[in-house]
Amino acid sequence: MDLEARNLQPSVRAGLLAKLREYKSDLNNLKGTLKRITTGNAQQGTREELLESGMADTLVVSADQRSRLLRTTEKQNQTTDRIRDSHRTMLETEDLGVSILHDLHQQRQSLLRANDTLHSVDDNISKSRRIMGAMVRRMDRNKWIIGFIMTLLVLAILVILYFKFVH
Repeated sequence: MDLEARNLQPSVRAGLLAKLREYKSDLNNLKGTLKRITTGNAQQGTREELLESGMADTLVVSADQRSRLLRTTEKQNQTTDRIRDSHRTMLETEDLGVSILHDLHQQRQSLLRANDTLHSVDDNISKSRRIMGAMVRRMDRNKWIIGFIMTLLVLAILVILYFKFVH
């Protein structure tokens, strides 16, 4: 009950804690009285006198204490149920967390495989660029060679025509 009262709002907490202290005090007083009454036959006369004189008060106090005890037991049972529900919720949350971590691990593995594939593709693209660069250089060189050969052929034709028509 003490724990339950401490978990409530501050405005309600103070009143409940005061009642709880009062109940504890009443319980200790009753325990002391019960112990004195049951501790020996020497006080049997005093016990019977007390019982006869305050029988009506004792019955009212006993009924009040019994109702308090029942309310307290009910609150304790409710608290126990709430603790069980909280524990069950905690276990479900833990299972969910484990499942999420497992999914995240699988996604991480997929991302790592994709990253490896991307690096492989990047390496292939780099090789392709180098090959394409070499091909472009060869093509340019071949154009220059063909241009040079064409120029030589044109010059040779002009030289042949010159010697044919001029001489």
